[in-house]
Amino acid sequence: MTAATWRPHWPRIIPYVLAAVVVVGMVVLAVAMPSNWGLGDRIGFVVIGLIVAGILHMLGRSRVVADDSGLTIVNALRTHEYEWAEVLGVTMAEGAPWPTLDLADGSVVPAMGIQASDGDRAHRAVAELAAMVRARGEAAEA
Repeated sequence: MTAATWRPHWPRIIPYVLAAVVVVGMVVLAVAMPSNWGLGDRIGFVVIGLIVAGILHMLGRSRVVADDSGLTIVNALRTHEYEWAEVLGVTMAEGAPWPTLDLADGSVVPAMGIQASDGDRAHRAVAELAAMVRARGEAAEA
């Protein structure tokens, strides 16, 4: 099996475009400030822009990666790695922003790498991921 990766389309593009706009805007502001503003103030503008860009990067990096060893779920704040046998199913309820993985320990983990706002693309991704979970999700017979 080759690795499959799902990433949101617009929910990935928008944060990176906004990050670029924020950083460029803060650099322009730092340069264009009146001459009585100090160097520390100007650097502060750029640092604030970089911090905002970093937060936007965390939102844009979401993805779901499936390979022979299992699933890697990269959400905004955390990365989760699961073996196939740990994942029981994938569901995306009507109106939900992203699907969730049902795990063998009874917990549920959101998979923000597939976003419902992508429409049919998201539904295809959930169907493909669910098929992989069904095919590989059960533990091997001893």
